[in-house]
Amino acid sequence: MTYFWRYHPSGDASDHFDDQGAAEEWLSAHWRDLADQGVDEVTLMDDTETVYGPMSLHAP
Repeated sequence: MTYFWRYHPSGDASDHFDDQGAAEEWLSAHWRDLADQGVDEVTLMDDTETVYGPMSLHAP
């Protein structure tokens, strides 16, 4: 399994992670930087399967 975050609206992706926990920890540390770079939402992917998302990076 290879986990990564897909960024919306750009469609770019994060680095790849060996497990879901590592991917979630990475997002916890970097979500503000992503939002500052114009990423509105992220989706957690496992290879070609959606784990969950899209999830907003902005406060409601």
